[in-house]
Amino acid sequence: MIIIDGIMVQDEIIHTSFVCDLSKCHGACCIEGDAGAPLLPEEIQIIEDVLERVTPYMTEKGIATIKETGVFEMDHTGMLVTPLIDNGDCAYINYDHETAVCAFELAFQAGKTNFQKPQSCHLYPIRVGKLSTGDFLVYHKWNICRPALKKGKNQRIPMYVFLKKPLIRLYGEEWYNKLLAYAKENAL
Repeated sequence: MIIIDGIMVQDEIIHTSFVCDLSKCHGACCIEGDAGAPLLPEEIQIIEDVLERVTPYMTEKGIATIKETGVFEMDHTGMLVTPLIDNGDCAYINYDHETAVCAFELAFQAGKTNFQKPQSCHLYPIRVGKLSTGDFLVYHKWNICRPALKKGKNQRIPMYVFLKKPLIRLYGEEWYNKLLAYAKENAL
């Protein structure tokens, strides 16, 4: 574990190679699991504000789910999460052939909103935990990401490099550069 500006980073985030391989996993992290993706409290209002511009990119079932449950749910631990369609797919997905794609991301790419996607989705497979002393970042290991591990290893891209944009989005460029410097100093 390393600490950069009060943020603890699990060593595996530095040492593990990782590049999402949608051609192999088909966006399984958006359609499998026992709860939706974690949401920050401040993201609820953002989602409510952009929802009208995002719904054209959602499935009919996703739209119906949001109308029934609202823009978020609480999981069994009391965490805010994205709603699920019949306890399966995230309500905010669509499909490009057999691959799950994020409706927020599609709306963002089309210039309809400046909200790219929830931070937990953007950062995946890194999860952010909270301590009284600050955040801690951990690698969430899940077998559906095995193709991403292989692709990352083949391309020699560490997880922290693949997730540069979401890490900068969350902590800023100065913090990311310190992480990068640590990795380089330690020949990682």
